[in-house]
Amino acid sequence: MNKYMPEGFLSKGSRNYEYSSSADGLHRALLDGAIVEAPVVLCDHKMNLHVRIGALTGIIPKEEVCLTKDGEQLKDIAILTRVGKTVSFKVTGFEQKGDTVYPILSRREAQRECLECYIKALAPGDIIPARVTHVESFGAFVDIGCGIISLLSIDSISVSRIAHPEERISAGDCLYTVVKSIDDRGRVFVSMRELLGNWEENAARFTEGQTVRGIVRSVESYGIFVELTPNLAGLAEYRDNVKTGQCAAVYIKSIIPEKMKIKLIIIDHTDSSRLKTPIEYFVDTDKISHINSWTYSPTGSNKIIESIF
Repeated sequence: MNKYMPEGFLSKGSRNYEYSSSADGLHRALLDGAIVEAPVVLCDHKMNLHVRIGALTGIIPKEEVCLTKDGEQLKDIAILTRVGKTVSFKVTGFEQKGDTVYPILSRREAQRECLECYIKALAPGDIIPARVTHVESFGAFVDIGCGIISLLSIDSISVSRIAHPEERISAGDCLYTVVKSIDDRGRVFVSMRELLGNWEENAARFTEGQTVRGIVRSVESYGIFVELTPNLAGLAEYRDNVKTGQCAAVYIKSIIPEKMKIKLIIIDHTDSSRLKTPIEYFVDTDKISHINSWTYSPTGSNKIIESIF
């Protein structure tokens, strides 16, 4: 496994266990320059983080909690929100206080190495794992390696439009994403919709005459858009009392590839609580690590929707 993973990915691995299960293991981690993971259990009055490593407690000094740009001051909230979460770190030394030896740790050094050896080598089109850290109305912030954050904008989550990212993903979710762009400041922006299949791949899951489940995404005067998969929605005839977010049983009236349309009839609709369509990847992420382009539109369609990396 790539050692430059989102925080939490390494913690259950055998290698991480070897380093974090004993004082000898931590000494080996120091000599090997290894990146290790363990949970933060406390933030003291000096804003140092205390990390539970087996029977030992390691200390991440305040200035070692996060990699910051020159002149940028680390905010207390960035430290406090690490409590209760698993973090990446490198062992930088040991300090004895009385009869107790404390491993001294640096999350900042783990992030610095991840940035230099992994993040800076990424290119648009690379497929990488990510973990959702928190969600805003405009998108989700995702950890792409050792706590280094990237933005997954709401329009890049799926082709089917959603009002809020929480309709699709939640904090803590592990995802696969594709590097969308890297700006001149080195910030990485990612996307997910290119991994969720094109129009033809999604439409192939359905046939005319079926009645299937969908989620109402938009109610307009001319019809109602119902999501069948994250990358596929159809238009149903207007029906009174149907609301956005409801679960609907829809009859598939017709599938028209050249117009990229699916015509539906709503048979029934019910309220649902935070209903989500399961995310399914159409790219084998074990074998494919990069794509140069992606075309959503079906063959013969007049409208072209594509991504070029």
